Amino acid sequence: MQLATQFAHAGLQTDPQTGAISTPIYQTATFAHPAIGQSTGFDYSRSANPTRLALEQAIARAEGGSAAFAFASGLAALSTLFSLFSQGDHLIVSEGCYGGTYRLLDQIFARFGISVTYVPVYEAGAYAAAITPQTKAILIESVSNPCLQVPDFAALLALKQQHDLLLLVDNTFLTPYWFRPLEQGADVVIHSASKFIAGHNDTIAGLLAVREPELAARVGYLQNAIGATLGAQDAWLTMRGMKTLALRLAAQQANALAIAQFLQQQTGVRYVLFPGLPSDSQHQKIQQFSSGFGAVLSFAVTDTALVEQIISRLQLISYAESLGGVESLITVPEIQTHANLSVAERERLGVSDTLLRLSVGIEALDDLLADLAQALA
Repeated sequence: MQLATQFAHAGLQTDPQTGAISTPIYQTATFAHPAIGQSTGFDYSRSANPTRLALEQAIARAEGGSAAFAFASGLAALSTLFSLFSQGDHLIVSEGCYGGTYRLLDQIFARFGISVTYVPVYEAGAYAAAITPQTKAILIESVSNPCLQVPDFAALLALKQQHDLLLLVDNTFLTPYWFRPLEQGADVVIHSASKFIAGHNDTIAGLLAVREPELAARVGYLQNAIGATLGAQDAWLTMRGMKTLALRLAAQQANALAIAQFLQQQTGVRYVLFPGLPSDSQHQKIQQFSSGFGAVLSFAVTDTALVEQIISRLQLISYAESLGGVESLITVPEIQTHANLSVAERERLGVSDTLLRLSVGIEALDDLLADLAQALA
């Protein structure tokens, strides 16, 4: 079954008693038992809820994993995942990751004795050099945020196997529609499902998909023990959004490529970062593991005054954090998503005060181009 069909059928007819096409929203905290020592399989909604389970099963199928787990946010998913590790353990993490990932590791889990080495996204040798006897896992993003660099995925798979490490992939930007890391050998896939998977800027959710049953059982235990689970209403919204994922991504990527090409021609734009551009340094690299390029691009303008002009003049494109929704959004990473990093660290990573990140939606392309043209004029 092709992925577009899988997405459209997410949660289809999970209620055999009524035959409901859409999975019902089981807005309940607890479930009655048939008798002593018997259970319907559902006891308490923190542990399992039929609506959440339908979403988790749909994601597990899409990713090719043995199981998946839904959480109250992407950071709730990451917090639960990092709880696999113990005091003294060491992680290797790609630079340029989501600012919240930095914050979680450096300010929260560091207090519990988990150490981290950050390495350049694309330098496979740097990952190898950072491995110590205490290293347990490598965490990468399939596309880095906001500079849209991609890792040497094949080299990292080889390192994982050689040193018996876990390979954790934040696949928020590409989704299983374009890239399925578990099928290529990664151990866990992470999604901020608030982004492309839910796709409508109306819910907060996080997902983990796990390849091997033994590791999935450990993650499932932590999901229940920590309790940062996704509620039934948000699980239903996420699953509803997932049904149109293939259609949305095709339209968004086409818009993003046209906008990137348009921005390259503007005098106020210094450079454009989008791996879908044939001229982009990441274009060939991403095609080694992904069938698509995404729908997020970044561009740097000539000065901060132009940044302020663009933000103040845009009428159709909203100035707002987040990405992946049907509505186009623009952010200034230096003061929003990556504000918690030091100035020196931001500059080293290319997150300058003239860089803007644009998440491209499904609006008519001509309308988006007209809005950007008048903002840049």
